[in-house]
Amino acid sequence: MILQIYTIIHTLISLVAILTGFAVLFGLLTGNRIDGWTKWFLISAVATTVTGFFFPFHGITPAIKLGIISSVVLVITIYARYAKHLAGAWRWIYVVGASVTLYFNVFVGIVQSFEKIPALKAMAPTQSEPPFKLTQLVVLASSSSSRLSQ
Repeated sequence: MILQIYTIIHTLISLVAILTGFAVLFGLLTGNRIDGWTKWFLISAVATTVTGFFFPFHGITPAIKLGIISSVVLVITIYARYAKHLAGAWRWIYVVGASVTLYFNVFVGIVQSFEKIPALKAMAPTQSEPPFKLTQLVVLASSSSSRLSQ
């Protein structure tokens, strides 16, 4: 029961990170600084990453590896935004870091959706079928195009 509540809280935090991340991405694409959205995106992205480490696991899993990579990306992104104030090269480092952070959150959301939602699981039970691969490709393409437009 406690694990179910924890999972719901983690999922809600993840959804906040994704929604605020899309707002931040929109701001990056339009050249608008949206500091409030950025703050909540980074806070919720950190919270998502941190809470992900507290699920029961045995050994190093792909989720743990992604969590470690995400933590490093988030530290650099937050440093670029708040310590370096986007000066010089720190601006593109922040843009790439924020985009990668959003990509990781969306990627995990897609993977979890295909694992947990019965209708999606039926379409891609091994996560190697065309619907799953197509979804990954669309997310990767949209993430890459947003970084290239900066």
